[in-house]
Amino acid sequence: MQTLRPHVYWAQRHGEIYLRVELSDAKNLTIRVEENTLSFKGQGHGAKGQDQYEFSLEFLKLVKPEVSHRSTQRVVNITIKKQDHGWWHRLTMQERKPLFLAPDFDRWLDESDAELELREKEEKLNRICVESRIPKDPYLGLKKGYLFMYNLVQFLGFSWIFVNMTVRLFILGQDSFYDTFHTIADMMYFCQILAVLEVVNPALGLVNSGIVPPLIQVFGRNFVLFIILGAQEDMQNKPVVFFIFYLWSTIEIFRYPFYMLACIDTKWALLTWLRYTIWMPLYPLGVIAEAVAVIQAMPVFDETKLLSVPLPKALGTTLSFSYALHVYLVLMFLGLFINFRHLYKLRRRRFRTKKRKAY
Repeated sequence: MQTLRPHVYWAQRHGEIYLRVELSDAKNLTIRVEENTLSFKGQGHGAKGQDQYEFSLEFLKLVKPEVSHRSTQRVVNITIKKQDHGWWHRLTMQERKPLFLAPDFDRWLDESDAELELREKEEKLNRICVESRIPKDPYLGLKKGYLFMYNLVQFLGFSWIFVNMTVRLFILGQDSFYDTFHTIADMMYFCQILAVLEVVNPALGLVNSGIVPPLIQVFGRNFVLFIILGAQEDMQNKPVVFFIFYLWSTIEIFRYPFYMLACIDTKWALLTWLRYTIWMPLYPLGVIAEAVAVIQAMPVFDETKLLSVPLPKALGTTLSFSYALHVYLVLMFLGLFINFRHLYKLRRRRFRTKKRKAY
């Protein structure tokens, strides 16, 4: 019986090396580490049929002599612990990769992703330790029920806005742009007033999130809704209102059901992807639409003198509210940067990309 080499795939973490040997129905296995060299021998069905297979690997750095392995019907999985924790730029002492060796892309992580995975494991262990010492919250069910109902009500409200605007767009076409505010404003008022709870909830510890991102969004939307649009009738017939309301509602009909299902520990992969992806084009577009509304409102506030600040008679003029809108425009795009960065970090944490590198 001739001796052959099986296909071997490898991956690493900071403290371990993983090898996957493509050998079906493996038997008579001999796996050991001597002088930092792994020796593998065994019989089974490999790349060239039923035969005797063996290989050896001299590792780049020191490893512990203990080897753990587990055989399945199709492969042999081997785990070797590194002597010192650290990241190796290659597996073997020899610079040229053995022909039978290749990266295991099913388990492959680059160094930064491996560090992130390690931190997540440590955080999970710390959380378990802390939770084991902290008594269970007797009001947990009540809190989840409240959050579920809040997200359900918001989902229904924004769904009504989205469906209503979509139907009107199909029936009336561009004519629906000009009376959007008078048709939708009452429901939007309700939803945006209720959205203030998204600042209150983290402040009370009902949700594990920061206060700043929801504060920026809730304040920005309510400023546009109540001050820019609601306080000036001349702004309520402009087409930009349609785009603002439509972009807001499109984002929320995916965000609120995601949080609603999270309250009952339920996940839906497609909804999760939409919640963490659809905001990327829509959120900046929404801010741009809001900025257009602010710019269009400046001459209106100059003309009506609404919210203008009277100056002393010696100056003989008033300080127009449009100057404050210039400052608000700068703050609006600063808030966009802060929230975009925050949401992108959440998305990256949720969908950690596995970068495939060469050996």
